[in-house]
Amino acid sequence: MGRSYGAAVRQISNVSASSNRSEMLDEPIRQVEAMAAAGGEPVLVLGGGLLGLATAHALARRGERVLVLSRRRSEAAGFVAAGMLAPHAEGLEGPLLELGRRSLERIPGWVADIEADAGLSCGLWRCGIVVPFATAAERDAYPTTGHGIPLDRAGLEREVVGIGPRWRAGVLFLQDGQIDNRRRLMRALERACTALGVRFHEGTEVLGLDTAAGRLDGVWTLTVQGQEQRIASRRAVLSGGAWSARLLPNLPVVPIKGQMLSLQGPREALRRVVFGPGTYLVPRRDGLLVVGATSEPEAGFGDGLTPQGQRQLEEGIETLLPAAAHWPPMERWWGFRPGTPDQAPLLGPSAIEGLWLATGHYRNGVLLAAITAELISRELVGAGQADAGMGDLLRAFRWDRFQPSTRHT
Repeated sequence: MGRSYGAAVRQISNVSASSNRSEMLDEPIRQVEAMAAAGGEPVLVLGGGLLGLATAHALARRGERVLVLSRRRSEAAGFVAAGMLAPHAEGLEGPLLELGRRSLERIPGWVADIEADAGLSCGLWRCGIVVPFATAAERDAYPTTGHGIPLDRAGLEREVVGIGPRWRAGVLFLQDGQIDNRRRLMRALERACTALGVRFHEGTEVLGLDTAAGRLDGVWTLTVQGQEQRIASRRAVLSGGAWSARLLPNLPVVPIKGQMLSLQGPREALRRVVFGPGTYLVPRRDGLLVVGATSEPEAGFGDGLTPQGQRQLEEGIETLLPAAAHWPPMERWWGFRPGTPDQAPLLGPSAIEGLWLATGHYRNGVLLAAITAELISRELVGAGQADAGMGDLLRAFRWDRFQPSTRHT
């Protein structure tokens, strides 16, 4: 067997079985053994963020036994993103726009399944998104303007009461919206997964992959108690977000730090999401206003807020909705988006047989969660895609598309 990392790691069978080993250390092993005895090896989901949870839920709905390995779910991008569902407002183009539009179509049904399994609301709101522009010419040149309703200054003022004076034109995308991922969707997905029998090993770091002749044979892990373990499985999904390349260094995934904040405004003070250049405003139904987000590729995994980042957000608020600059601040936070060279995800089979990829979603992880879960779960269980177009779309996001030998295939 081969390992995809350098450190020596003990196999489970060689770990000391001394009488003073705690029951807590043995519990993860017993869970895996119980799942295997009940019906074969579990499918491993490597990463417990939004894409990992969505994929685990989809696999469980297809009757698979699923084990989610997660170092710390609270650091996942799904807990820090604003939750926009905005393929048109973001001006996506080409296959990424098509992927986003197909996912947007699936989101109501996807949310209904999660809510039915969890008994919790996901906070979906088809509120529409306004994109403002300084001139009509800029509006008309926007890639997705044809999918929306053009607005003049008077139209902007009707849709976004109090919008800043700089903006003279805009586009309203009624089909776009938002979901309250931070407070509702992530919790609902966790509940839905557990209701369907998905197991979680929280506090477990995946150290590397165990392979044989180019095929996945298991993973090596480090538990929160410091115990190294091997978990056998010939099927896994890598959904490690910005950390994915730590497990597979050949993946072109890098962290893009983003800072955000929230304000408490009056209820219904803002009824549309406002997607401005460099800053967006996402109103929740209770008056909370989520403001994002900086884009800091140079920061790497550097933690913490910065004065420059917070000033950028505050200046954006002042430009887009001056009145909101006086609303009381509630929270300030940061997170790491998984970026790729073309800002599009890596989906489908990896270079290792049995390992699928669901990572690199950059700023569209919430939007693309529904279709990612569908595509990957169907591929993994061998169900095939619903139509030929979906298979072609999946191939557009293969992991090796940046290599010269595959760029035009």
